[in-house]
Amino acid sequence: MTSPKPKSVQTMKATTAAKKLGVPFSATPAEFQASVVTRDELNQLQSNPPAWLADLRRNGPHTKQVVAAKLKVSVAGLTRNGITEPLTTAEIDALKAEKPEWLEREQANQVEVRKEALRLKQRDN
Repeated sequence: MTSPKPKSVQTMKATTAAKKLGVPFSATPAEFQASVVTRDELNQLQSNPPAWLADLRRNGPHTKQVVAAKLKVSVAGLTRNGITEPLTTAEIDALKAEKPEWLEREQANQVEVRKEALRLKQRDN
């Protein structure tokens, strides 16, 4: 009888871990950037974030996906309007307060896209 193989430890590059954590890799600490992250370490970071991660999630800079969600627009809408770099929470709040014409247009567009997706889902069910 053979003994069971020891379970291998799953690892990932720090860039992948940052993506899974929802933070820009470039904003993470140097020691994180130089590391290899195990699945268990990633789970620990998600369930009990260290101060640097909590601060990034609270204040940014945020990834395009997070910026788009906070502004209620699509990532493509951000790109169409020249927002290609991560933004901080303060920059996002300033855009919300300023309400530029492009933001209102993209938000209205996103509402229509969601309505159409819901309509199609209801039609197909």
